[in-house]
Amino acid sequence: MFKKWLREPLLHFLLIGALLFVIYGLQNDGISDQSKRIVFTQADIDRLSLLWEKQRQRTPTQDELKGLIEQQIREQVLYREALAMGLDKNDSIVRRRLAQKVEFISADLAAMVEPTDDDLADYLTKHRDKFEIPGRISFVHIYLSTEKRGADSEEDASRMLIELEKVGSSADATRFGDAFMFGQEHTQVTDFDVERLFGKDFSRKLFSLPVGQWQGPVISSYGLHLIHIENKTAASQPELVAVRDKVRNEWMNQQRKKVDKAFYNSLRQRYEIVIEANDNTSKQIETLSSKK
Repeated sequence: MFKKWLREPLLHFLLIGALLFVIYGLQNDGISDQSKRIVFTQADIDRLSLLWEKQRQRTPTQDELKGLIEQQIREQVLYREALAMGLDKNDSIVRRRLAQKVEFISADLAAMVEPTDDDLADYLTKHRDKFEIPGRISFVHIYLSTEKRGADSEEDASRMLIELEKVGSSADATRFGDAFMFGQEHTQVTDFDVERLFGKDFSRKLFSLPVGQWQGPVISSYGLHLIHIENKTAASQPELVAVRDKVRNEWMNQQRKKVDKAFYNSLRQRYEIVIEANDNTSKQIETLSSKK
């Protein structure tokens, strides 16, 4: 049990996150002493040159490179002066952007751990409905409009079914029934396709019927239908190798959500939350405070 807990990806993410914040704190201990010093390293110059080359398909000239460096220096000067003047305070756009950057740290943590095949196989087993290969069916139907035929609908359906049973699968469906807006033949459609056209109850009933004979009537929201199923396949579960990329993406997305929630909760606990409001919203305040 203890070994299984140690292998939990979420534990790894939180430990890495804690380490990053310790390093971040150490790096920023003396930042106020360096606030008037702007250092532009060779690595910074190389980065600017590389970005220029990717965008322009050529290396920058000396004047162009000098201009790029000066632009970065200008940005740093204005940025630091803006902080010194407190222009970042009470600015919703700045606040939102900085919050997003912290969220990016959480996303980066989630991307650091690659799932094993056992992780993916376990996820596939627990979320079978997400990856199921849908069943398919090919059928012909004859439509009888209850609105048009009224009380005679059931009797007409029984009479037609007897005629169709005599002829069998070679029956010309176009000679029977009423015109239907979506046609009479449907080839290799999924249960979702059938449900979208005829409704959930019709789809469930259709997939339960045997192949190779005329049968019915089956009721839909449109009226009655006599059915001949030519072939059908049941829904099935794929092997991991066939859907590995999709399963991995889903697994990573789930882990990202877990990490984001745990990451935020660990940060939120460092703050005392005070919400001031009138009596009309006091119950809402109590609910929020209980989630600290």
